[in-house]
Amino acid sequence: MEDALKRALGTAVLRPTGHTGGGCISQGQSYDTDRGRVFVKSNSRSEARRMFEGEMASLEAILKTQTIKVPKPIKVIDLPGGSTAFVMEHLEMRGLNRHSALLGTQLADLHLHNQKLGEKLKKEGNTVGKGQGETEVQFVDQFGFHTVTCCGYLPQVNDWQSDWVSFFTRQRIQPQMDMVEKKSGDREARELWAQLQLKIPSLFCDVEIVPALLHGDLWGGNVAEDDSGPIIFDPASFYGHSEYELAIAGMFGGFSSSFYSAYHSKIPKAAGFEKRLKLYQLFHYMNHWNHFGSGYRGSSLNIMRNLVK
Repeated sequence: MEDALKRALGTAVLRPTGHTGGGCISQGQSYDTDRGRVFVKSNSRSEARRMFEGEMASLEAILKTQTIKVPKPIKVIDLPGGSTAFVMEHLEMRGLNRHSALLGTQLADLHLHNQKLGEKLKKEGNTVGKGQGETEVQFVDQFGFHTVTCCGYLPQVNDWQSDWVSFFTRQRIQPQMDMVEKKSGDREARELWAQLQLKIPSLFCDVEIVPALLHGDLWGGNVAEDDSGPIIFDPASFYGHSEYELAIAGMFGGFSSSFYSAYHSKIPKAAGFEKRLKLYQLFHYMNHWNHFGSGYRGSSLNIMRNLVK
């Protein structure tokens, strides 16, 4: 692996630093190179390249908004033996602590970035030119993303749609339902989903949704901080409803009340927020069911039962 990395990065030096990391999906390690310290994630799954390319595109999109710190992506590399590596900037990170409120503020800035571009466009009545030092980011008026991104290792269908409710129903929950159906043919899940689909539009009455660039998998394990402020990583981005971001944040802890206060002072809760949050959590419970097994079935079915009441 190290020879392949040296060649791909054009570096004579590649020295492990002893910093390692990794989650349920990939392993990671830091190296010193001619051009500074990098962090390398590797994965031997057949779908690893697609997964890493989606992560790279997500990091690039967030980076361009200049709202919140992410590691700069460098390169996706095929390794001998069929593994894939993803090289990015190494950041000295520690657990989120001092900068919780700032994370709330900057996450809201990320979510409002596209809306502000749209407002600027309306005001100017033409294409937005580059400001000084800005990378050009185009206003996006649909839901989706220009490439496949993976939440865990499962691919997300990001085909562009003009309607959020049909995007979420067909391209988030339905593929998860299809996977459950294929594995276990769960009749109760199928029947509850048939009822819930009829109910979903009523959860969105009078809610105006401007596509927001999302991190897409923002739980406590994917946030950190350094002296300069918060850092987010391991994204599975797409343009969606900003409320969607807060679903997994609330499922596995890791976010303090100061985070939520700061976030909602910029993006207040709209009417019906709590019910929609449950709907968005359904996606993550089902995604966990499809990744890790039927331990997540009960939570998935409970959410559907409560929403169809």
